[in-house]
Amino acid sequence: MSLRTKVVVAFAAIAGLVAALMGILSYQATDNEVWGQLDRSLAATAGQLAAGATTVALPIGKKNQPDPDGDRSGAADPIIAQLISPDGTVHEVTGSAGTLPITDTDRHLASMTTGKVAKERTVVVGGVHYRVCTLALGAKRGAVLVARDLGPTDRIMAGLATMIVLAGVLVLIAAAAVGWFIAWRITRRLVRLAELAERVRSTERLDIEVPTGGRDEVGRLGAALDAMLGRLARSRDDQQRLVQDAGHELRTPLTSLRTNVAVLRQLDDLTPDARNRLIDDLDGETRELTDLVNELIDLATHRHDLESAELVALSEVAEAAASRVRRRSGREILVDADRTVVRGRRQALERAVSNLLENAVKFAPEEPIDVVVKDGRIEVRDRGPGMSEEDGQHVFERFYRASTARGLPGSGLGLAIVSQVADSHGGDVFVTSREGGGAVVGFSVNSKPGHVED
Repeated sequence: MSLRTKVVVAFAAIAGLVAALMGILSYQATDNEVWGQLDRSLAATAGQLAAGATTVALPIGKKNQPDPDGDRSGAADPIIAQLISPDGTVHEVTGSAGTLPITDTDRHLASMTTGKVAKERTVVVGGVHYRVCTLALGAKRGAVLVARDLGPTDRIMAGLATMIVLAGVLVLIAAAAVGWFIAWRITRRLVRLAELAERVRSTERLDIEVPTGGRDEVGRLGAALDAMLGRLARSRDDQQRLVQDAGHELRTPLTSLRTNVAVLRQLDDLTPDARNRLIDDLDGETRELTDLVNELIDLATHRHDLESAELVALSEVAEAAASRVRRRSGREILVDADRTVVRGRRQALERAVSNLLENAVKFAPEEPIDVVVKDGRIEVRDRGPGMSEEDGQHVFERFYRASTARGLPGSGLGLAIVSQVADSHGGDVFVTSREGGGAVVGFSVNSKPGHVED
């Protein structure tokens, strides 16, 4: 069952339930009122007879005979009156073709010493329904029994029931029509979004235009779906570009390894110096290939995103990264940091600072490298040859190599990881020239504690 059909069924069911409840309550209220008026009318008539009133709504001597076609609506008198003696004998019959049955309750009322006690009941005589009221005269004078044919009342109530049923059916039909119209207005955009989602699933195309109009939930859903498809398209493009670039970058160390392996087949013919150079070359290529694969995994899987966020002092991050690079390179690294504390991923931030330092160690001469941390901004300053404006615009892209770095070891992914870490912490990357020569490369993070993409 579609959502539109469910809405129509629910709308019609609610309207039908309300109509049925209102019809039942209306019928019950009308029925109670009719019976109340009928009993009061019979009691008043019985009281008039008991008081010996001469003006009684009874055409004496007329018979309540049904019409030949079975309809008693044209009968002269729908009221029957009988006088019951204390011994239960019917002494007088007025307006009736026969005597109504007398019950023990009627005989008890006829023998009572207290008057004005009335009892009502419904009887069936000859297939005709009567409403009977028996009124005690008191002082053991007997009782007056007054009855009215319920045929007209039954026909009125049956007509009322029919009208209520017909009105309920009309309400149900109208509710279904209105519900269908409302459901169509509500779900038509949802149907379009569902069709678009099915088209994306079947065709695997992500460039499908998604309608984003409206500020309601459906409009928000369309905007979210459009943004999601856009991110998926960019992610797929990045993935394809990463695979292509990775394949290109992997060819160089793999080709070198294959060449060295071929040379190893002639190991006995090599001089000791040639063997050492070959082993050093194999070791370097293997290490570079390992680093490249690890960085590819980090970059492709966003492995640093799995780390939980915490309050981190950037001075501690900078000092930890500097200590690690000092041990590896033996270079002098100076850290000047303020007390900025951010909410972030400590290991990811250390990895980003380490990548910046290793990049500076690779290009800078044997002079100290400065790390400056201030207001959520981390700068690594070297005294190397600097960086051209063109290289500065692309240095954070994957596998980009500056012209001065193409002969040096490296994967071209270190600064791309820095950019990824900065973006996940609400910051950005930057490259500027250092006054007096060299480059300033770094990134910023949101300095407000609590900001980080989870």
